[in-house]
Amino acid sequence: MTRADARLLTVGAAVEVSGRARLIARRAGTDARPIVRLEDVAGRDAAEALRGQPLLVPREALPALDEDEYWAHELEGCAVVDGDAPVGVVRRMLTLPSVDVLEVERDGAGDLLVPLVRDAVRAVDVAGRRIDVDLAFLGDDR
Repeated sequence: MTRADARLLTVGAAVEVSGRARLIARRAGTDARPIVRLEDVAGRDAAEALRGQPLLVPREALPALDEDEYWAHELEGCAVVDGDAPVGVVRRMLTLPSVDVLEVERDGAGDLLVPLVRDAVRAVDVAGRRIDVDLAFLGDDR
C-alpha cells in the first residue's frame, strides 16, 4: 500500500475495497482530497460502511516511474545502512512541504528522518530491500 495518488482514481478504474473489487463510477473533489463513488454501492448507509477503508489498486495499474523514483510501499521495511553499519528500518515515507523523507526506526536511538536527496541517500536497492545513507551528511554521528 502507498499513499493516495489521484492519478489512479479515475472513472472506470478498478479498486479493491474491503476485500471486494469495485469500479469507480464517479470522481469529484480535488487531487489532494478526491471523492469517489463506487459502482454497486447504493445509498448513504452502504457508502458510510466503507468510510475510511483503503482503496487498493492492482500493481499492474500503477504508472511507470522515472529512474530514482519509488513507490512508498517499496521502501517501507527496507534495511537502512551507512556503508556496512546498520542504521535501522524504514517505517514509512512522509511528504513534507519541500521534500519526501524516510522515517527510519532505530534501536536504542530516536527515529531518524532521511530526506530523499542525493547527498543523504547513496543508493536504493528495492530488490535487495536495502538503502544506503550518509549519516555524516545528516549530522548524525551515532
